[in-house]
Amino acid sequence: MGGRKVSATEARVRFGEVMRMAVEGSEPVFVERGGKPMVVVLSMESYERLAAAGAHATRADALERLAALRKGIARRRKGKPLPDVVELIRRERGDRDEQLLDNLS
Repeated sequence: MGGRKVSATEARVRFGEVMRMAVEGSEPVFVERGGKPMVVVLSMESYERLAAAGAHATRADALERLAALRKGIARRRKGKPLPDVVELIRRERGDRDEQLLDNLS
């Protein structure tokens, strides 16, 4: 991964300089939090190049990838139906609420 790395704090404090690094260096600037890359600052030229390259991906390509993902999920689940999303969220919220209450005790 080429480009300069800066911390989120450094990016906040010196954003003008981060922008200049991205433009003048013609390389992305990776902004990290806790040592992990979180966002990328790109020059407008670099962004436009990426956007133009991405424009070649078609809706058909996306649908084909989605169909392949669905087949893979179905194969791994071996015919079992997918769980109810609303029920999963309700359960996860209940677990989170219990953990929060335990931490308050």
